[in-house]
Amino acid sequence: MKLSIQFEGIDFTATGQAAVDISLAFQETGGPSAWYVGPMQIEPVRANGFLGSVAEGGNVNFRDVTFNPHGNGTHTECLGHISEAAHSVNRISIPPLMPCLLVSIQPEIRNGDHVITGKALELASGTHWGGQAAPPSLVLRTLPNSAQKRSKNWSNTNAPYLEAAAAQWLVDRGVEHVLLDLPSVDREQDGGALAAHHIFWQWPQSPRHHATITEFIFVPDELKDGLHLLNLQTAPFELDATPSRPVIIPCS
Repeated sequence: MKLSIQFEGIDFTATGQAAVDISLAFQETGGPSAWYVGPMQIEPVRANGFLGSVAEGGNVNFRDVTFNPHGNGTHTECLGHISEAAHSVNRISIPPLMPCLLVSIQPEIRNGDHVITGKALELASGTHWGGQAAPPSLVLRTLPNSAQKRSKNWSNTNAPYLEAAAAQWLVDRGVEHVLLDLPSVDREQDGGALAAHHIFWQWPQSPRHHATITEFIFVPDELKDGLHLLNLQTAPFELDATPSRPVIIPCS
């Protein structure tokens, strides 16, 4: 069966190659982390003579899990991340399959920071897309694309981030779902400004309630820049952010 979606007169047709999971798992050891949070913790329940560990003599594995969705793995967040009201990512209707543009960008060095500029986004997207409106989802792979991203502790590293103009470029081109291999679209220490978050969600002037940001992905080098299809799977948490599994389906 041919898998194809048309957007702006362009056919996004799957090649038949294996889909690529670009998520990083939440795990006790070996996963990425940021924002000074500890790793995910898993503990068997021990209460009233009950033991939730088969390895320790219990009948079943029954465990409590503690993690931070923003700091322990691939996650998708909504404007509830920066709003006073408790908006939930679980209330967003994300298409099961949508056109996607994958671009790779080398951040520009500015005063010791590594910045993803609006101009760089425009140039990278223009190589593969000529229309004014971009596909509804954009996946950003930063260069160099070291495998260390899979397990890096980003706390206190001043990771690369999007300048305000880059966030505005995404809004102007109609991108509703942006995914990137960094802990945040904003600078690690910015005095609480969160400029890229506010611009992308147009908060509070014109809220983009259906827009999402997905952070902590990893895109292998084998997946080439260009037009693909995206299946963005999210766990059903009533929260501003939730663990997620974005999967790219390569297109011709």
